[in-house]
Amino acid sequence: MTWINFLHFYQPANIEEYVIQEALDKSYFRIIRLLEENPKFKLTINISGCLLERLDEMGEKDFIIRMRKLVEEKRLELVGTAAYHALLPLMPEDEVKRQIKTNEEILKKFFGSDFKPSGFFFPEMAYSVATARVVKEMGYNWAMLDEFSAFGVKEFDRKKPYKDRLSGLKIIFRDRNQSRAYPPDLIIEHLKEERFREEMIITGTDGELYGLRHEDPTGEMEKIARLSDKVKTKNISSYLNKFKEEEIKEVDLRPSSWESSEKDLESGQPFILWSNKKNKIHRDLWRLANLAISVNDEYKEDENYYWYRWHLVRGLASCTFWWASANDFSANFGPYAWNPDIVDRGLNDLIRSIRSLTLNKSKHIKLTAEKYYLKINKNLWREHWEKHWFGK
Repeated sequence: MTWINFLHFYQPANIEEYVIQEALDKSYFRIIRLLEENPKFKLTINISGCLLERLDEMGEKDFIIRMRKLVEEKRLELVGTAAYHALLPLMPEDEVKRQIKTNEEILKKFFGSDFKPSGFFFPEMAYSVATARVVKEMGYNWAMLDEFSAFGVKEFDRKKPYKDRLSGLKIIFRDRNQSRAYPPDLIIEHLKEERFREEMIITGTDGELYGLRHEDPTGEMEKIARLSDKVKTKNISSYLNKFKEEEIKEVDLRPSSWESSEKDLESGQPFILWSNKKNKIHRDLWRLANLAISVNDEYKEDENYYWYRWHLVRGLASCTFWWASANDFSANFGPYAWNPDIVDRGLNDLIRSIRSLTLNKSKHIKLTAEKYYLKINKNLWREHWEKHWFGK
C-alpha cells in the first residue's frame, strides 16, 4: 500500500496565541516527532508564512529548527502558498502575487536564502485558471487539488497526476472521501484485507486533524508510521518525478475548492463558503475588502503604508469570510462555521487598514469604508443574537 499525505498547517495571523499553542502542542509537534522517529515516513506539508512568523514571535524556534532539519534531510517536503491565507480566486492578480512573494520571503528567512519549493498550495484548495496561471508564472510546478476540480473528465484516474491544460501546472488529486475520514483508521482497516494491499491512498487535510480535531487515543497514526514494510509513504514531488512528461495527460479543470459541492458548482458559486450571493454579511465584507485592496497602489507613498498592508492582509484571510458562512462541518471533524468574534476581528483589520492612511485625499475613502463597517457590524451581531445564540 502507498500513502501520499498532504497536510496544511495554518492559523490566522490575528488569532490569539493560546489557539496557536494548542495546535502546536496537540498536532504540529506530534507530526514532527513522527517524522523524526520514523526515518522512512514521508509527508508533504504546507505551513503558511503567517504561522511561521507567529511561531517565531512566540519563541518556538525549536519547532522551526526541527522542521528545517527534516526538510534538509528530504524527509519532509514543504510547498509555497499565500502568506496570509487569502482566497486567491477572489483576489486581484497583483494581490495574489504579493501574498505569494511574501510567503517566499518568509520561507527563505527560515529555511535558507535559496529555498524555493516545487509545489504550491492554493488556500482552501481554491482553484481558478487565472490564479493557476500566476502560480505557474512564479515558478511552481505542481499543486494538489480536490477531485471535484476534475469531475466530468473522461476516464479520470485520481491515482495518476495530470497537467492543467490552461496553466501548465501538474496536478495531483486528493480523494475527498478518504480525506474527510480519519485516514489512519481507514488504512488500518484496509491492511486487514488482501485486496487493498496494492492500493494507493492520496489524502489532503488540515494538519490540525491529527490531534487537535481528532484525538486518536489509540495512536493509529503512530502505528502506520512504524509499518514502513506494509505502508510506503512518499512526498508528492518524488511521486511526480517517476512519471515522464509524455505520460501525464492534460485536463481541463473547473473552479472549485476542497469543500465545493455539485450544487455549488451548478449554481455558479464554487466559493460559496466565502462569497455567498445570498449572504448579506459576505456581500458587504467583500465591498469593504475590495475597497481596501483598490487603494494599494495609490497610497504606496503614505507614511503608514506599512500598517495599511499589515492590517489588510490579516483582514483578507479566508477565515474572515468562512466563519460567516454558518455551515455545519461536524461530520468531517470540523466546527459549525459561525463565529462572529473571528469575523469581527477580520472586519476590524479591514477597516483599520483604511483608517491608518494619513494622506488628506483618503477622507472620502474613509467615510465610504466606515459606512460598510457599521453596516456589517450591525448585521453580524444581529444575526448572531437572533439566529445562532441560544441562552441557557
